[in-house]
This record gives sequence, structure tokens and C-alpha cells, in this order.
Amino acid sequence: MNETPKSVNPKSPSIIKQALKVNKRPFPWLKAFSAGIAASLPVMIGLVLGNLEYGLIAGMGGFTYLYVFNIPYAQRAKKLFFVILGMMLVSCLGTLAAPFPLAVAILMGIIGAVAIFIFGALKITGPSAIFFVLVFAMTTGMPVHPELVWLRAGLVFLGGAFSFVVAMIGWFFDPHGPETGVVKKVYAELASFLDSVGTENYHESRHKVMSSLKEAEETLAVGYIPWENIDKFYRLVLLKEHANSIFLYVLENFSKTNVTLPPQLGEFIRGIAHSLDLKNKNERVSKQNLLPEEMDESILHLFKQMTDADAIMSEPTSKINQEILISKRSLRTIFMGAFDKNSIVFITAVRFGIVTIIAAMIAYQFEFTRPFWIPLSCVAVMSGSTIVATYHRAIQRAFGTILGILIASLILMAHPSGYMIAVFILLLTFITELFIVKNYGLAALFFTPNALLMAESTSHGSFTFTYFASARLMDILVGSVIGLIGVFFVGRQSASSRLPHLITKTIRSQAQLLFILFSDQGPGFQARKSREVIKMRTNINNLKTLYDTASGEIPVDKQALDYYWPVVFTIEQLGYLLENCSRNEERPILSDPILSQMLYACETMANAANRKKSPAIKPIPEINGYPSIQHELTSLQKSLQK
Repeated sequence: MNETPKSVNPKSPSIIKQALKVNKRPFPWLKAFSAGIAASLPVMIGLVLGNLEYGLIAGMGGFTYLYVFNIPYAQRAKKLFFVILGMMLVSCLGTLAAPFPLAVAILMGIIGAVAIFIFGALKITGPSAIFFVLVFAMTTGMPVHPELVWLRAGLVFLGGAFSFVVAMIGWFFDPHGPETGVVKKVYAELASFLDSVGTENYHESRHKVMSSLKEAEETLAVGYIPWENIDKFYRLVLLKEHANSIFLYVLENFSKTNVTLPPQLGEFIRGIAHSLDLKNKNERVSKQNLLPEEMDESILHLFKQMTDADAIMSEPTSKINQEILISKRSLRTIFMGAFDKNSIVFITAVRFGIVTIIAAMIAYQFEFTRPFWIPLSCVAVMSGSTIVATYHRAIQRAFGTILGILIASLILMAHPSGYMIAVFILLLTFITELFIVKNYGLAALFFTPNALLMAESTSHGSFTFTYFASARLMDILVGSVIGLIGVFFVGRQSASSRLPHLITKTIRSQAQLLFILFSDQGPGFQARKSREVIKMRTNINNLKTLYDTASGEIPVDKQALDYYWPVVFTIEQLGYLLENCSRNEERPILSDPILSQMLYACETMANAANRKKSPAIKPIPEINGYPSIQHELTSLQKSLQK
């Protein structure tokens, strides 16, 4: 029961089968419809005002809605605002740089690299650099009129502003829906964790609870507005804190037992999760009948913690009387952590920019019909999170584009004009967003004709469609091949080769945090705000990203991944416990010999990891009140054994 779970790598299907696999995620009907409206309504307004071209330019600002995801509205508003500014900036740059192919190539790489870095460092879900590069590319393909730079930027802003309004409508109906969802997920995972105590599912459930608690903490932090005193948000934060306390109590008191907990405890927690969906407090179901018949002192204390959590949603705020602490990392800390020679985010951004510049230079040097489609296809392919994902993107884009051009031929053969263009943009955007969650190739079937339609309408091209479509197909194939070659040669083994160094660095940062947690740092010292906590958290985030990237390399070193998985897993568990310990001001002060013994054990592990050798097993002294930290340090030593 105390062993760290091992990763399982069954024989994977071929890369083509993986690329053509259709996910079972539900269709996002509302988001797809909203995306279609955001892209097409500006075009319709342009038609009403008698200028289709202006409507199409404003429609490019409608791409802003494609960056909408289920995040707190406070964060969504900030994110979309900066996306709009980014769209305006790249439209300005595209208009001004259009006469200068070399400038276009360099700027395209810089735009892609900056977007990849920002989205990666902030861990923002979304299409990342693709639509910034697309808007830049499309403005370079428009008639060259540098004097129209502010007009085009203004139209893009208007289209983006409309997307912003559409994206924020849900705030009026459920202002804290995303926050409620993550807290509900915490309690659902916590219930499964209580059921797993004493079973073989314990470690897996423990990891899921820890991950959901971290997600909830990050979501609530970005959703927090200091000047607003909102009752529901306050209760959600307290519920998350109570879930964290229950989880830690179970870890400290029941992690080494083979005896299962009463099933009523899990049902009680599920009842709390269910109550979060109820709009009327009077509908809440009584949980008195879920009280276990026989309870020892430890289970009785656990049940009391659970009843305190349950009371949060029903008691008046005045009776709760608990202070909430919201901590979030500054942008400077986040970007400095990502701007490191060993950060895979930084490495990926640099690689992305260089390959994009090379693709653009090749496109303009050989005078392709629509040169910007080559680097754009390169960007789309390289947007995969790993090398395997990049290969999937290339396969999906190839199949999707070939069939998409056939769909585009049927549309353009009808010579659409006026409102028909707007209707097609609405339908194609709607279907694209509907299928993007299923398979990128299916989405390519529809965004290919959509992009062709918008590009042809804004570029005033005079080519026949047959010539244009064949050139487009050639551009996409060339761009995809360049992207694949670039990723394969520049990124191959770049992640897995850095794992030992970053594991060493992370263990040492955890040792530094151990030292300040259990030594006398003087009055007024707040460990939870210390640079040691920030440093450890940054290293763990970089390590997790690095491991995920290494698992998608070609060729993949399965033996190394199997070895490093329990190491990364245990480091993450230890980091979680240390960070929670930093919030408790009643920590014991350890003697110098005990601290020295712990730090010596940590340095032994760090040195062995850096040299790729097995560390000698050192005794880990007990820490009064924190047996889980001692247990994880022991587990980490065992995980590093070869």
C-alpha cells in the first residue's frame, strides 16, 4: 500500500491510428454557436453598412472568442482583453510589414514565439499562437495600404469587443459557475479518496485529490476580486480549505492502515458536492442518517471536520467568522521561472520562432502563390504539445485539408457574395468548434474552406479557384513538412535529457524549504510567502511540464520514463505537503543534528539524481505532527533506486 504507483506503458497503436482517433468528449453546442455568431455577425454588420471588406476584417477580431474556456469570469475578462490587444497589434504589424517579405518572415516567427511563451508560462488553455499568426498573415495578404493601419486595427478591435461581450454574457446568470465546478470536483474526488483508504486504489485517488485541490486553488485565486465581498465566492474558498484540511488529516492518520473507512463518510462528502448545484438552500438533504454507528476518536474527529464543511453552505456568514487567504504568484515570478535555459516552455518558444522564420523565408524566397499559408501551416502543425502530438497534427491537417479543399471548391463554385459569405462563415465556424474537441482533422475539414473563403474575399485575388486550391494544398503540405522536420531535429530528446538536472534542482529547492520550515527564522517570518516556496513551486511546475513533453518524444525512451514517473510523482506529493506545512504557523523547531540529517539525505538524493546513480538509503528522522513528510522523503529515496 505504501509503494508509489508505477506508470504503465502498454503497446501503443500506430501513430496514424492515434491521429485518426475520435475523442468521446461531448459536443460544445453553446460555445460552437457563440463562436459562429462572433465570427459572422461583424461581417453581416459590414454588409448592412455597405462594406463587406470592413466586415471581414472585423470578423478576424471575432477569432477572440476561440480563446474562451471555462475559467472564472474575472480571469476570462482579463485574458480576452489582452487577446484583443494582441489581435490589434498583429494586424498593425501585418499592414505595415506587408511590402517587406523579410520583415514579414521575422515578425511571424517573433509573434509565434512570444505567444507560445506567454501561453505556456501562464498555462493558459487555448489555441495559443495560431490565430495571432493567422491574423498577421491575412493582413499581409491584403492589398498593400500602410495608411489603413489604424482603420484595420480599429475594425479588429470592434470584432474582438463583440466577442468579449458574447463571452461575458454568462456572468449575468451564474457569475461563479467555473469556481463552483472546480470545488464540486474537489469534493467528488475527496469522496472517492475516502472510499479508497485501505485499498489498492489509494495512491491513485490521493493523486487525483491533490491535483483537483491545486486546480481549485489556482481557479479561485484568479477568480478573486479584492474589492468585491461576494458571499458565494467566500463560501467556496472556505469549502476548498476544509476539503484540504480533511485530505491532510486522512493522510496523517489513515495512510498506513489497511482498514477501510466507514462508507458513510464518502457518501457524506458526495452530499456536499451535490449540494453545490442546488440554488435553494432549503432543498439541501439532511446528512444526519449518514453518521457511522461505531466511531473511534480519529474517525469522530474526521466526521466533525466534515460537518463543519457541510455547515459552510447553510450557516450565515456572520457565524462562520473565518478569514480567507488568497495567494497567487506575480507575473514577474511566473515569467522569470519560465525564462530559464532549462525551461521547456522557453526552449519550445525559441524553437517555434526559429522554424516559423525559416518556413516564411522559404515561402517568400520561392515565390509561392500565397506564401503566408506555408508558415501558417507550419505553426498549426507545431502547436502540438509534444512531438507525437505534432505528428498527429500533421497527419490530421493533411487529411482534413485535402477533403476541406473539396468542400471549399463546392462553396466557391457557387460564387457566394454578400450575406451568403456571412452565412457560410457562421456555419463553418460553428461546425469547426463543434468538431475540434473530437479530432483536429475533422475540424480541418471545415476551417480550411472557412480560411479560404475569408482570405480570398480580403485579398482581392484574381486567380481561378482551381489554381488557388492547388496552390493552397501545396502550401499546406510544404509548411507541414517544414514544421515536422524542424520539430524532429530541434526538439528530439530535448526534454528527456534535461530531466536529471531538473529533478536535482527540484530536490534541492525542497531541501531549502525544509530547512526554513523547521528552523527558527525569527519573529514575523511567513514561510508561505517565502522565496523558497515560490522557487520549489516553479521547479515542480517545470518538472511536470518537462516530463509530459518527454513522454511525447520520438523515439520515446520508455525505460527512462518508467523510472522517472514514480520520482516525479513523489516529488509532487512532497511539494504539496511542504507547501501546506508552510501555511501552519505552529510548526516544530527541529534540532541542528536532526535538520542536518534530513538535509544530508536530500543532498544525497539530489547528487545521485544528477549523476544518474542510485542514492544510499539514509534514515529520515521523525517530524512531530508531520509523519507524511517523513514518509514521502523515504519513498523518494526508494523511487530513485535503479
